[in-house]
Amino acid sequence: MAEPTPRRNEPRLRPAPLIFEPAEAAADPEHFFQLESIEDPRALLSRATELTQAFRAAADRAVEFQAIAAAQLADPRRFDRLTTADIAERAEWTEDYAKRMVEFGRDLMRGNSEGCATADPV
Repeated sequence: MAEPTPRRNEPRLRPAPLIFEPAEAAADPEHFFQLESIEDPRALLSRATELTQAFRAAADRAVEFQAIAAAQLADPRRFDRLTTADIAERAEWTEDYAKRMVEFGRDLMRGNSEGCATADPV
């Protein structure tokens, strides 16, 4: 089973493997990581929970990478830096959210996870 997303100074644990889905299986809306083929409700709950935790961990990590990229793009030392309005437009965020993501990314790059209880800067 996947471990919850680590907080603060805890080491990151790898989530459960998501298992690759072939294109033809992914095209079938009834097919989802072979969950439909699991008949035992206990096994179904266990695997569905593993997937839920893995997707949450992946989403948290992706948000962290978004924040780092936003902070790098907004870095005043870059000759091609972007404004938070430009970053917001590219990422389809509000400008206020882009500002928070830039700050969150700066905190992550400094290694400062104190006060960051979640990967979401909101």
